[in-house]
Amino acid sequence: MSTERAGSLQVITGPMFSGKSEELMRRVHRSQLAGRRVLVITHALDDRRGVEQVSTHTGRSIPATTATDSQQILALASGQDLDLLAIDEAQFFGPDLISTVLTLAGEGAVVVVSGLCVTFDAQPYPPLPELMALAEQVTKLTAVCAVCGADAVYHQRIQAASASQPGATDPTVARAEHIGGTESYQARCRRHLE
Repeated sequence: MSTERAGSLQVITGPMFSGKSEELMRRVHRSQLAGRRVLVITHALDDRRGVEQVSTHTGRSIPATTATDSQQILALASGQDLDLLAIDEAQFFGPDLISTVLTLAGEGAVVVVSGLCVTFDAQPYPPLPELMALAEQVTKLTAVCAVCGADAVYHQRIQAASASQPGATDPTVARAEHIGGTESYQARCRRHLE
């Protein structure tokens, strides 16, 4: 990365079904059209629609590199002189992601992270709240409440985690990392959050 150009941190967040990955993909596409050097990373946990891609609930996708932790992100970005680093499913990378993205932005990259800022039970989902506080730009999206059609800032689990999900058989794990779509979650407004 070049220290000659100013890097920045941009956060795209909101509940499930709010279009976070769509917005990330839009920014990636614009950077690619401009001829910028772009790296797209997603977490290895999200393989619902295949590996090595960022995908949306509407079926759109773009190629991506998968990683399991922040150290892998640093290794993947090392020596690439990136203009844009896009990270989807940021919530799965945990608190170590904060120092990673700050380092890369400090080296001159525009780092765009996309992820959930709340868990299925309406609790802050680290590291997104922290990243939002440190970012130059925050885009907080809303979904459409599945009950009344109002703006939804939450999502709730409507189906329990299956035994094949990470931590599903371990009662000490909060299971915030249950991967799913409309079969498992619904967007909800404050009034209809259960």
